[in-house]
Amino acid sequence: MNKSSNPLAEEYLPELERILTDNILDFWHPRCLDHEYGGYILGYDRNGDFNGNDHKMIVTQARMVWFFSRLHREGYGEGKYKDAADLGYDFLHDEMWDDDHGGFYWTVNRDGEVRKPNKHLYGQGFGLYALSEYYRITEREEVRERAIKLFNLIESEAKDKRHGGYVEYFTPDWTPIESGRTYLETIEPDWSPKESADSVLDPTLKLTNTHLHLLEGFTTFHDTIGTEKSGDRLQELLHILTNTVVRHGVTACTDKFEADWVPKLDSEDFRIASYGHDLENVWLTMEACEVLDIPVSLFVDLYKALFNNALEYGYDDEDGGFYFYGPLGESATNHIKAWWVQAECMTSALKMYAYTGNERYSSVFEKTFEFINAHQIDQDRGEWFSGIDENEEPVGRKGAEYKAAYHNGRAILECIQVLESL
Repeated sequence: MNKSSNPLAEEYLPELERILTDNILDFWHPRCLDHEYGGYILGYDRNGDFNGNDHKMIVTQARMVWFFSRLHREGYGEGKYKDAADLGYDFLHDEMWDDDHGGFYWTVNRDGEVRKPNKHLYGQGFGLYALSEYYRITEREEVRERAIKLFNLIESEAKDKRHGGYVEYFTPDWTPIESGRTYLETIEPDWSPKESADSVLDPTLKLTNTHLHLLEGFTTFHDTIGTEKSGDRLQELLHILTNTVVRHGVTACTDKFEADWVPKLDSEDFRIASYGHDLENVWLTMEACEVLDIPVSLFVDLYKALFNNALEYGYDDEDGGFYFYGPLGESATNHIKAWWVQAECMTSALKMYAYTGNERYSSVFEKTFEFINAHQIDQDRGEWFSGIDENEEPVGRKGAEYKAAYHNGRAILECIQVLESL
């Protein structure tokens, strides 16, 4: 940890380092390492005990490869997190990669037997994110070639050259799926209300969430490896996420769109603002701007407006923390405080403070951190509770198909980096 004369850094850097090492890393490492079959076992109940789910899904397997690689790059672990990244990468390479058609399967059993073979761009994006970060710490040519192959597959098979953005859902041989339900029906934690309308899971829709995480993977890929087309595709995703998905009347993003980017607003289920995604969008597009050498100032008014909306309708002024979601232009209706929402909003607030110098954002960072430290973090058993309800009681699991060390671990690493730069 660097010494700093900045009071915010002096106060919070030691606490962030403590949470990263004593709370997050001590929970996941070595607990999640599957030395028998490779990859990671990520199913844990509220107490941190194995909950019986040892299926391996590309999203969280890739997220953990990314996380352990980033830890090693930042100088943590004296090599043990590099070993953990190796374990995960080998499983992605040997068991989750489709040798016949390319790309990653959605879910396999613990031993690698394929359970759900279809291809979704949400999972492929995290695969690219993991490969690119892993290449940073290994510089292995085989890793570089696989990352380029995956990017080119996304380009050739999923790019929507007519309307922009990407088709999202495919059979194993990359045939677009145009009916039925997608695997993303399990995307919400077990305590969150399920989206019930069939059209929500229509595989022909384009999702803001998918394109946001494609941007994340493309940013790291372009910065680390890059191809002739990766810069253009990253710029297109930047445009989509700072304009196309934004409902400018209320300055919030909606999630679901027809193939030609007409927003789906014909149901209450569609006319909602996800505060965590909106503010995650802020700092991830900031990062894309940096990699593309585009001034952040071009988007700062949008960032301020997205923050204003989230603070007005989705922020708990009294106790701190952000709610899950609510109708456009109205107060939040889901008052669960999800772990990933707090992580992304805290990160975004601190990055906005670093960019603008406006203490409004540092105040949001501090108050959100204090909520996390008091309620979201399990100080006794480690890790963060999946959600905190209106009675400040924990709900959900410590580890699941969509919950590992990615959101909170990354948030702590990003906040440490920002504070050290102040």
